Amino acid sequence: MNETVWRGSREVWLTAAYEALIDSGVDAVRILPLAKKLNLSRTSFYWFFADREALLGALLQSWKGRNTDGVRRRCEAYAETIAEAMLNVFDCWLDPSLFDSQFEFAVRSWALQSPEVAAEIEAADKARIAALKEMFIRFGYSEHPADVRARTIYLVQIGYISMNTREDISVRMKRIPEYVEIFTGQAPRRREMERFASRHGFPLAEAAQTGKSRKKR
Repeated sequence: MNETVWRGSREVWLTAAYEALIDSGVDAVRILPLAKKLNLSRTSFYWFFADREALLGALLQSWKGRNTDGVRRRCEAYAETIAEAMLNVFDCWLDPSLFDSQFEFAVRSWALQSPEVAAEIEAADKARIAALKEMFIRFGYSEHPADVRARTIYLVQIGYISMNTREDISVRMKRIPEYVEIFTGQAPRRREMERFASRHGFPLAEAAQTGKSRKKR
């Protein structure tokens, strides 16, 4: 038998740990239950991780790599206007491959019982707000307004996550133009909304109608 098959892999163990964290919290991330779930021997775990703490550390690194880096990359993405840049950031809130809201909620819950994880959360919050602030500065906003806008955007989204808010895509899409205008002071152009909607599989006709209705206000 191939050794990789019966031992699993680092990614297999990490994925199982991620699923346990999302479903039941950090206390569920334990070696023996994960081994039973994966139908692997407990000893096979130690081919990939020194101990449970190493696995938890890898989970945190995965969270940072996805969520903090995801926000940073979208803040730095090309945009012609600040409204388009804001829509780039909004990609994070609709695409879990860029920002995993369930992962975020689980890690923030974990932080309530771990000062070390709380410190990681604090560092991540600062990094994400800084990236948003730099985005505004890049479009000509002065430092203080850029900081306030960045904080407003970020704290609203963290509020969505902390409240475990669920919105239908059509409801969220109709609200986004107003959010963009409130956050940036600039309404998104129709073609910007159409491109954004297209990225997320939303009907272009509905996105165009949203743009038309905003022009008639």
